[in-house]
Amino acid sequence: MAKATSSEKTKKRKSSGLWDTIRTVAYAVIAAMVVRSVALEPFNIPSGSMIPTLMVGDYLFVSKYAYGYSKYSLPWNIDLFSGRIFGSDPERGDVAVFKLPRDNETDYIKRIVGLPGDRIQVLDGVIQINDVPVEKRRAENFVFTDLYGRKRTIAQFEEILPNGARHHTLDSNPNGNLDNTKIFTVPEGHFFAMGDNRDNSLDSRIDNAYSGVGFIPAENLVGRAEFIFYSTNGGAEIWEIWKWGKATRFDRLFLSVD
Repeated sequence: MAKATSSEKTKKRKSSGLWDTIRTVAYAVIAAMVVRSVALEPFNIPSGSMIPTLMVGDYLFVSKYAYGYSKYSLPWNIDLFSGRIFGSDPERGDVAVFKLPRDNETDYIKRIVGLPGDRIQVLDGVIQINDVPVEKRRAENFVFTDLYGRKRTIAQFEEILPNGARHHTLDSNPNGNLDNTKIFTVPEGHFFAMGDNRDNSLDSRIDNAYSGVGFIPAENLVGRAEFIFYSTNGGAEIWEIWKWGKATRFDRLFLSVD
């Protein structure tokens, strides 16, 4: 029987090493997809609609298991089943990621303020839930530096929802277009959400018919925002390693999202 030459052995080792690498990468990708589908998924904040709770440049983890699973929990929205499995409803005050109902593709993040069956209205900037105004207290002004390096000061309030959930909101215009709305009756299986930056948020106060958000179907919920794992002020490109230190908002790292 002919023996393998040294050259043939070297080729076999290289081939084996290549397949080992491919298998390792494949396992890592599969594991990442499983974690992303059933446990935690990272998201970043591209707009200021949730200031002061979330800033542009925040990176956060969203728990996929918080509300159960729908096809929107899966990579590429694979249509394996309808509705939700292992589902539980959001609580009033949760900051939730969901698929925009009018296209079922774009990720939005807002605060849940209305539950199925609720009557929601905004009067003079105060949320009315089932005809009862939400408690709203004046807080210290919110001061921050915008993306253009300008210092901004905006009136800030603390809201206390009927279940005791507390959060801060901004009111940059006391007579904003969305400070007074019609009455919205939340359908069964749907939710009503608003941004904390009340005068600069495209949310459930604007109907789908007017390129808004409208009511959010339970199926469209992706998960609940849990904590910020990184935050940048936008002062560095990904390749500008020498600027990362100054661009990082260290005071926001690992903050829970309330």
